[in-house]
Amino acid sequence: MKRIALWLLAGALTLVTALYQRRTGPSYPLRGRETLCGQTVPYRLTRSAVNVRPFKLKVPVPENSSITGRIAYQRYKKGDSWNPERTVDMTFELVSLRHGGKKTVPALTAPLLWPGAENGLPPPAGKLAYKVTLSCGEESLELNGGRPVVIRFRGDVPAGVMIPHILVMFLAMLFGMAAGLEALRPGGKPRALAFWTLFWLFLGGFFLGPLMQKYAFGAYWTGFPLGTDLTDNKTLIVFLGWLAALLLGRKGRGTRLWIMGAAVLMLVVYLIPHSLLGSEWDYTIPGK
Repeated sequence: MKRIALWLLAGALTLVTALYQRRTGPSYPLRGRETLCGQTVPYRLTRSAVNVRPFKLKVPVPENSSITGRIAYQRYKKGDSWNPERTVDMTFELVSLRHGGKKTVPALTAPLLWPGAENGLPPPAGKLAYKVTLSCGEESLELNGGRPVVIRFRGDVPAGVMIPHILVMFLAMLFGMAAGLEALRPGGKPRALAFWTLFWLFLGGFFLGPLMQKYAFGAYWTGFPLGTDLTDNKTLIVFLGWLAALLLGRKGRGTRLWIMGAAVLMLVVYLIPHSLLGSEWDYTIPGK
């Protein structure tokens, strides 16, 4: 395999894996399409938002329609009930949407405010479960088949932390896939690529990652042994896999096999949806 083909294939694996992980994760918006009173209503239900300002849910509706809506919500895993006190009528307004290109469209909107909070803002890693019901005359329907949608709130992460973290983790994946492919190549020398993979993993996962986690959820590390955050634990597992490959495969003793194993481990771990089993607000904290 020529070097240029190796890097193209490594890049393709990285891109496909990143897109799959992103689109299957619990923070990716839920999309669907319903028909009400003969009108098509495409929806995009948000599952991740910042907590620095009151969050407003937006459901685009056809122009000049008579569709109305309401939202019922509760704190996720708090044991709250679905009651009228937490049911909000949606209002009609023109809103600016950024997905699919910035545009102004008619929509039904309503705020989702954290129960009991003076300013309505949720805590970092706080989650709400909500249901959206649309009505038109005698007809009504619940979006997402009536199943609750869970939204998690986070702090506002500076672009100077988020963008480098994302780029460095992409580089780690790219070099890891390249190292694995180089190990498959007859006469390949993947050890240098494996070192670079470990370096990018350390920089992105154990320096920039904790900074991003602190801004978003108020803690530098919530994986093993401090918690069960799967994103942190995935980073730890992959890092240890590459470290083991370099230590156990030194001086030519099965180097290529160990590096191929680390690359496969990385690919499998990165196929796990992003933010699955992520940080959650701890209701056992007194007063919360």
